[in-house]
Amino acid sequence: MPARSPRVLAALATAAVRGLDVVAAGPAESDGADFDVALVAAGDGQRYVVRAPRRAAAAAALDAEVELLKGLVEPLPFAVPEVVGTTPLPDGGRCVVHPELPGHPLDPGALRPGPGLAASLGAGLAALHRIDGTVFSEAGVPVYDAEQYRRRRLSELDRAAGTGHVPPRLLTRWEALMEDVAHWRFAATPVHGDLVGEHVRTDGSRLTGITGWVDAKIADPADDFAWLAVGADPDALESVLEAYAHALPEPPDPDLLLRARLAGELALARWLLLGLRIEDPEIVEDARRMLDELATHADAHPLGP
Repeated sequence: MPARSPRVLAALATAAVRGLDVVAAGPAESDGADFDVALVAAGDGQRYVVRAPRRAAAAAALDAEVELLKGLVEPLPFAVPEVVGTTPLPDGGRCVVHPELPGHPLDPGALRPGPGLAASLGAGLAALHRIDGTVFSEAGVPVYDAEQYRRRRLSELDRAAGTGHVPPRLLTRWEALMEDVAHWRFAATPVHGDLVGEHVRTDGSRLTGITGWVDAKIADPADDFAWLAVGADPDALESVLEAYAHALPEPPDPDLLLRARLAGELALARWLLLGLRIEDPEIVEDARRMLDELATHADAHPLGP
């Protein structure tokens, strides 16, 4: 379906939130290819994020996110979206409105080592992974144990290989790690599942909020480090991991960073598969370009130590 403009999303927001007086509307940070997103300003100065799914699968994931957010009532060291209104869409699903979270998006490349933001991020991820798992399972999000998740990753790899667009050296690199079950001995935890810069909010010195929970699941905690493993300075990543380990009752499994690097690379294959699924040639070409570039530099950047 055609993308909904900020003006259209603003109209939906007024239907979703009684008495909302919208005085301005504009584009928001991207939320992938499955959602139309806008940022609207109200007359009282409050700003709201408006999200509407483009496809049925995204609508179902958004419904699960809304239920999950209702259950995130335990104290967390960061804010999560508080849905203040929804309205049904003519083509199915619903539009969801929540106040904009405090702070600004985090560029992982700008993260610096030390006790400030990096440490706050590590402690925040530890708190996320310690959320009561029943909150996630009762919201209807996917639940996997370690072996189920390894097999899911292998299935993704098979689908990506079937496209003919993934360089063979990457397929070999990824398959070798996935076939070695010794690397997949982790305790499944609640995970966000799609941590990227626009979903992580900061005031410059600490983690202030996490948004975009449609890919939440109980699965591999390494997934939530993928964006840092491929985008952050190694010393900054080390600071995050140190704070993360310090905030956990037990040390993280020794292969967490290895799987995080793998997840970061596999994100390119998933981007390719998404582009093919929704028949978007620009996404497909973008994914192919990044996969080719990764293959060119793969030997200089091993996944392991």
